[in-house]
Amino acid sequence: MTEVTTKSAQQGKEPIRASEFDPKFKYELQKIHGAENILRCFQCGTCTSDCPIARFSDTYRPRTLIHMAQLGLKDRVLNSDTLWLCAACFTCTDRCPQDVEVAAVIRVFRNLAAEKGCIPQVFKDQAQSLIETGYAYMIPELRIKKRVSQGLPPLPKGNPETIRKVLRGVKFFDRIQQWGDQK
Repeated sequence: MTEVTTKSAQQGKEPIRASEFDPKFKYELQKIHGAENILRCFQCGTCTSDCPIARFSDTYRPRTLIHMAQLGLKDRVLNSDTLWLCAACFTCTDRCPQDVEVAAVIRVFRNLAAEKGCIPQVFKDQAQSLIETGYAYMIPELRIKKRVSQGLPPLPKGNPETIRKVLRGVKFFDRIQQWGDQK
């Protein structure tokens, strides 16, 4: 193994292969609302240094995601689990000296990843629960029994029919419903 390959393997990163580069990706991104200014980014690092998530995560770096997109590493960007850590607080956007709407670019990445089906399981489960019960997560039976034992009123019933109606046509939720029908 070469020194670069060894170092990459130790850090848990695979070396970049020439076949991974998609030189058109950055230009495709510029055509999508929210990512129009992605090429203005000159990698100053302000987005990452001010990001509240990056302060507590060793892996989430908005700057790195944008740099990978500029290089054309489409699959690495869209398959990145860290992509889903963004809190959409817009601190990065507010502080960017080049007026790159970093949070919007991250949203574009997420939308493209969702279209490809690259969604962390936790979000799939949460969406499935929302569609089935009207709640973002399943309320455990133990929690319901505890409420009753403490004399608390029952939780309001979820309204999954209305939620399904409102979300009809949203690609992500349509896909979640298809996955649910296949179970």
